[in-house]
Amino acid sequence: MIHCYKLGGLNIVLDIYSGSVHVVDEVAYDIINMYEEKSQEEILELIMGKYPNNPEVNEAEIKDCFMQIEALKEAGKLFTPDTYEGMAGKLKEKSKGIIKALCLHIAHTCNLNCSYCFASQGKYHGERAMMSFEVGKRALDFLIENSGTRHNLEVDFFGGEPLMNFQVVKDLVAYARSIEKEKGKNFRFTLTTNGVLVDQDVIDFANKECSNVVLSLDGRKEVHDRFRVDYQGNGSWEKIVPKFQDFVSQRGGKNYYMRGTFTHANPDFLNDIKEMLSLGFKELSMEPVVCAEDDPSRLTDEDLEIVMKQYEELAELMLERHRKGDPFTFYHYMIDLKAGPCIYKRLSGCGSGTEYMAVTPWGDLYPCHQFVGEEKFRLGSVFEGVTNTEIQDDFASCNVYAHEECRDCWAKLYCSGGCAANAYHSTGSVKGIYEDGCKLFRKRMECAIMLEAAKALDE
Repeated sequence: MIHCYKLGGLNIVLDIYSGSVHVVDEVAYDIINMYEEKSQEEILELIMGKYPNNPEVNEAEIKDCFMQIEALKEAGKLFTPDTYEGMAGKLKEKSKGIIKALCLHIAHTCNLNCSYCFASQGKYHGERAMMSFEVGKRALDFLIENSGTRHNLEVDFFGGEPLMNFQVVKDLVAYARSIEKEKGKNFRFTLTTNGVLVDQDVIDFANKECSNVVLSLDGRKEVHDRFRVDYQGNGSWEKIVPKFQDFVSQRGGKNYYMRGTFTHANPDFLNDIKEMLSLGFKELSMEPVVCAEDDPSRLTDEDLEIVMKQYEELAELMLERHRKGDPFTFYHYMIDLKAGPCIYKRLSGCGSGTEYMAVTPWGDLYPCHQFVGEEKFRLGSVFEGVTNTEIQDDFASCNVYAHEECRDCWAKLYCSGGCAANAYHSTGSVKGIYEDGCKLFRKRMECAIMLEAAKALDE
């Protein structure tokens, strides 16, 4: 399977199963597009007819192109067959019972009242609560006990707003550091915060202990303050931006993400990216809102068309800045064309419900943070372990080949079947397909591949 497209002035041919990316001229692009559907004689006639006045397009050159295509095919870099389908279930079976990451819901409450919040302002459709040290400690022990031979373990402090329970965050990190050598483990912590409670103590702690921090900012002040308000309806932009600038400066501009959400109110999200850049932030992420069909924040079909164009213009801006020696990172365009994710990751996805779980303040286990509060998805608890094996088996069977709609999709080995939570909330099944998300993902991948290909051509 191949995927051919034109973007950024380049003719790009992607070989799906080898991951090879070819930037070709117009004639080669046309020939490759027809190569498996028509005979060489038919292609020769069509190409000669399409370029009648081009002296460089002649029978000898076209036949030479045929030979180059055949050589790439024999080398496993073009028209490569699918050899992965039989691996999908087997690879996941090998890691069964091994957990590598937990999302600790350290606070089921928040000091902001964002109307688009999937977590119901941190309550997750339940009661407000704070995780105790005892529950958090047990969660860390549970992770160690179920991590097998894995050395690196990931823990994300999440909410609500985790800084509302900051002392427990600090105590849990201290506990983890006190046992990791003895247990042969290395903890990597991430802190996600809306910034309201950030102070020097938080900055010092995070810069010492957190391998990454995620800072919530939606970009332009008017966009951010439209949704990210406190319980009195006051916007938070002016309060948090100086704190985030200080935070990022003291981190040396590394190991952080400015994480924004774009909605029906700002499908022109590139302007929010530009605002973040003007504020000095260069590690950026903007996510499309995922919400109910009747939510006024939901992206419409017209919005999606705008967003698609914004992704293309974003890639052009990134390439322009890269060439000027002033690059920035966009999370969804992070792709390695030479040594990307291993085939296990490409087939199996994020590992929600199997390798990765969310923990509530009471110690309940859910497949990920987006399922918390939905009782049917409760897997068990950190005290009793996983008891709802039927649901876990459902997640364990999720791989890119479990989605019928994915079979003919060129991007399947990049998205690995997509987000199970988005699939469930849009179709009622974790093996369903969130179609709007698929459209946006494919566009992001086209832009990311074009961007990296253009950089490689510059070298």
